[in-house]
Amino acid sequence: MEELIEKTRSFVAEVLKDEPSSHDMSHVERVEALCLKIANTEGGNPRIVQLAALLHDVGVVREHLEGGDHAVYSAEIAGDFLHDTGVDSETIEHVVSCIRTHRFSRGLTPESLEGRILQDADRLDALGAVGIFRSLVSMGALRGLRHTIGAVKETSMNAYMEDPFDGFEDYMKRKPFKIMERLNTNTSKEIAKERLIIMETFLEQLRKERSVE
Repeated sequence: MEELIEKTRSFVAEVLKDEPSSHDMSHVERVEALCLKIANTEGGNPRIVQLAALLHDVGVVREHLEGGDHAVYSAEIAGDFLHDTGVDSETIEHVVSCIRTHRFSRGLTPESLEGRILQDADRLDALGAVGIFRSLVSMGALRGLRHTIGAVKETSMNAYMEDPFDGFEDYMKRKPFKIMERLNTNTSKEIAKERLIIMETFLEQLRKERSVE
């Protein structure tokens, strides 16, 4: 098991080494840690949870280049990788299902506990201080990709607003403050409460400082 996990980690790190936005390897490993923390309380198969967490964003670079849905791409890539690594078909099917349904913007409900844990962990990484940092990095990266290669992410149009402050406000309304009502587990909701306080405080201070202009 440990050998498979480390092989998967190395594979994902190589694929994401040039990932310019906030779906990089540090995000993947935070989601992995959150998945294991949630599963420790809520239950679930730790092998499935960990593999799904490591592979859940492996298709994001393809999304930048081609458009489309990185959850679908990630599921395809994960399935091929696990098959080539000799993983049994039942495990592959379970991991692929978790990945295919994890994305916030698609509004899907995973069939398995492991899938719900992955979905929660991915959403939690969009909250708190890390969530603020990631959103700003992602906005800058998306604006840069539009400028350099003409790529536009249709689910993140607030990143392209003329005033980045307005874009950030719009993002906060559309995602972070809607996450709590869409979490699956009680453990995740407890983590989210603390992180949302941080985001509310930051946004309030940002509005105060902008009003000085």
